Amino acid sequence: MSEEKVRQNPFFQSYGTPHDTAPFDRISIEDYEEAMLEGIRRDEEQIEKIINNPEKPTFDNTIISVDDEKDGEGYYDLLSRASTVFFNLLSAETNDDMDALAQKMSPILTKHANDIRLNEKLFERIKYVHRHHRKLTPEEKMLLDNCYDGFVRSGALLDAEGKERLRQLTEEASILGLQFSQNLLKENKAFTLHITDEAQLDGLPDTAREAAALTAKEQEKDGWVFTLDFPSYSPFMTYSTQRDLRRQMYMAKNTECIHDNTENNLEICKRLINLRREMAQLLGHKTYADYVLKHRMAGHVRVVYKLLNELIAAYKPTAKKEIAAIEKLAKKTEGKDFKLEPWDLGFYSHKLQLQKYNIDTEMLRPYFELSKVIDGVFGLANRLYGITFKENKDIPVYHPDVKAYEVFDKDGSYLAVFYADFHPRKGKQGGAWMTEYQSQWMERVDTKKPFGPDNCKNVRPHVSVVMNLTKPTEEKPALLTLGEVETFLHEFGHSLHGMFANTRFESLSGTNVWWDFVELPSQFMENFAIEKEFLRTFAFHYKTGEPLPDELIDRIVRSRNFNVAYACMRQVSFGLLDMAYYTQKEEFTDDIIPFEKKAWEKAMVTEQLPDTCMTVQFSHIMSGGYAAGYYSYKWAEVLDADAFAVFKKEGIFNHATAQRFRDCILSKGGTENPMDLYKRFKGSEPTIDALLKRNGIRKR
Repeated sequence: MSEEKVRQNPFFQSYGTPHDTAPFDRISIEDYEEAMLEGIRRDEEQIEKIINNPEKPTFDNTIISVDDEKDGEGYYDLLSRASTVFFNLLSAETNDDMDALAQKMSPILTKHANDIRLNEKLFERIKYVHRHHRKLTPEEKMLLDNCYDGFVRSGALLDAEGKERLRQLTEEASILGLQFSQNLLKENKAFTLHITDEAQLDGLPDTAREAAALTAKEQEKDGWVFTLDFPSYSPFMTYSTQRDLRRQMYMAKNTECIHDNTENNLEICKRLINLRREMAQLLGHKTYADYVLKHRMAGHVRVVYKLLNELIAAYKPTAKKEIAAIEKLAKKTEGKDFKLEPWDLGFYSHKLQLQKYNIDTEMLRPYFELSKVIDGVFGLANRLYGITFKENKDIPVYHPDVKAYEVFDKDGSYLAVFYADFHPRKGKQGGAWMTEYQSQWMERVDTKKPFGPDNCKNVRPHVSVVMNLTKPTEEKPALLTLGEVETFLHEFGHSLHGMFANTRFESLSGTNVWWDFVELPSQFMENFAIEKEFLRTFAFHYKTGEPLPDELIDRIVRSRNFNVAYACMRQVSFGLLDMAYYTQKEEFTDDIIPFEKKAWEKAMVTEQLPDTCMTVQFSHIMSGGYAAGYYSYKWAEVLDADAFAVFKKEGIFNHATAQRFRDCILSKGGTENPMDLYKRFKGSEPTIDALLKRNGIRKR
């Protein structure tokens, strides 16, 4: 009898899949830890080779070796392969075993990163190359500067005591950031509103009712179940006539992670703020914001506040008028003694929008069937850049909701793999994001010969967008809102940044750019959502096939700036809150909830409730990498309005303009200063004028 074949860890070998994509169907939970630990061992071996190299340190034998762990001797970058899949799935398809492994591995991985960044012998070689190097290309110079500065910013210049303290701080922050995210996911999934009396569905459109019935069926309950996932929560808050139930939903959403239970994030947030402050000060900066902004387009705290204050001055008067108009309608409807509460805002705002523009989310849903929206978004990319998408069912996926596509360039050559994960589910974080399973870089074919056009392979990226869009029901396909179409376009813009990447070094490719520049490609794409020429390509009624009527498109365009100032103030308030936490110079000891209310008060145009809290669920600035960087969305909005104004002037589908945008911005990654890239595209620096005109704040 033959021996049973020993199962092999898929991370340790070539995947044998189309384009060497991750073999999700063959990976087990045990594979991650084994591969990550072995990857750490291999990394350590490689570092020893670098620091024990008897040759004089050079750019090639030190900087490239540190940046590029694929050594051409049969090693894969094992740690990156395994950890990338693991942490991507931790957000998109987690479970209790994954969560437990993340808690176990995060401090180990943080320690490993610290071991590299705080290795004195390695830094001595890097420092030598930084001072003595051959003539470098601009991309090589950027890599060298980033490498040297990355080590300095990670504590390489600290004394032994300082390095040890930094290790402690970063390892604790890693654990707490993970715990923050896990707590938020558990709180979000723990709440449901279960309705068995059909009368309590009054006002809700059929799509919301059908989705809630499907959720109830999935949970083996009678009636209808509503959750805090956006496709369920938002329609309920907009349409439900049951004010007490709207309040229940609102309070559940806005009190996540402040309850007296194990998912409370209040002390975690406080500790994260202090950990980051202490890290920054240990590294010679006054505040964490000063540390972060050194590598941002804004550059200084004062520049961020200048932008936020300019937006408050420009938009707040209009925002107050917008809220007053909603209040006026509510009192007219309910009586002069009616007090508008936060859970009333979406409901009466929707009624006012109907009154002013006769436009409604539900009117548009039948024209935004998901498969047609996919065709429209892909068609837009084809019209702008000539690229095409072809679904490949041989590419493994991690959940049946996920679709995998091969992407081909305008000359027919293979460009990338694109994954799209559309709908909410139990083990998936809320929101929407873009990530990668493999980045782009240029790989030397023969490692014994110098890099060059005849000795390199362009390794193409595997890009993924993860969203929480409206699910199909038993009666209807997935019908999206216009806002969800914009979300798709936003994340797709990020994916184009990744797919068009064309740089030599992986650490400079795609979205590896300064964070107040990274939102330009994504927010730029949102502009197309209300362009008639674009809508004409895919917005057809899912039953009749009739195109979205011109008259309805005109109403969409006219209503574009409805409550735009209030939306701006909301974003600015988040930016103010973020900066308030990360400009702390002394230990932060305030109670989070009252501190939050005061921090963003300047941008508030509605009354705040004392027993709600945003901070404890503000993933962007606590666990998502946007700490001292949330202003980036408004910064990039100035850029995207300015850039789209160029397209409006030259033609929104102008091939030459699109090619210039691809060549100057989308393909360049972080190889140059982002302002230089932007000026090369437009010919001048951006101004706030295009944004003010687009929003109707300043007349044309």
